[in-house]
Amino acid sequence: MGWLLKSLNSSIGKKIVMAVTGLSLILFLVVHLINNILLYAGREVFNSNVAMLDSVKPFVRVVEVILLLIFFFHIYNGLRLWFQNRKAASGKYAVNASSENSSVYSRTMVLSGSIILIFLITHLATIWNAFNFGMGHAKPHDYYGVLEEWFANPFYALFYVIVMFLLGFHLNHAFQSAFQTFGLNHKKYTPLIEKIGTIYAIVMAVGFASVPIFFYISSLGGN
Repeated sequence: MGWLLKSLNSSIGKKIVMAVTGLSLILFLVVHLINNILLYAGREVFNSNVAMLDSVKPFVRVVEVILLLIFFFHIYNGLRLWFQNRKAASGKYAVNASSENSSVYSRTMVLSGSIILIFLITHLATIWNAFNFGMGHAKPHDYYGVLEEWFANPFYALFYVIVMFLLGFHLNHAFQSAFQTFGLNHKKYTPLIEKIGTIYAIVMAVGFASVPIFFYISSLGGN
């Protein structure tokens, strides 16, 4: 076990952990967005889907714990790599060289990741908490109604939209970086990976941001 811990604590090991956890979260977001899209099928369809997941709650809880661990290791290793890079680039010349040789995406990953973490905590304390432990003013098991209530608040809806576009910004670099970590950095394949990463990031950002926009506009019409 000692060699494994030593490997994971190496610079390459940290990057591999970041890549594996990052790709796992990328896959989770695809599944999560698919579930969110069911909102557009109407209240009954969305409520039925969430109720189905609620019927297998022990399994869902296991998945949530695994996701929590993945988030933890992703954030933990991301911060360690950030501090490691800052230490390596402590000189003025090194800092300038780093800025010239890195993209704005990579230089702001910790900032965007930190904002996304704040959003995640807020999301768990509001919508996730309402889904699992209380519906507030919504009718029992009316999960659709929970979203109607929260996204009728312009500040919450705007915060959600802003963070979703920051998420897309974060994902655009994360997608490409994960594949580079696994050695898929070739002039023949890299442009394709970059395009797929950009398309994925845009779809995720627009897809998730469309939900609060939809509900907020609906609230203005009194629906």
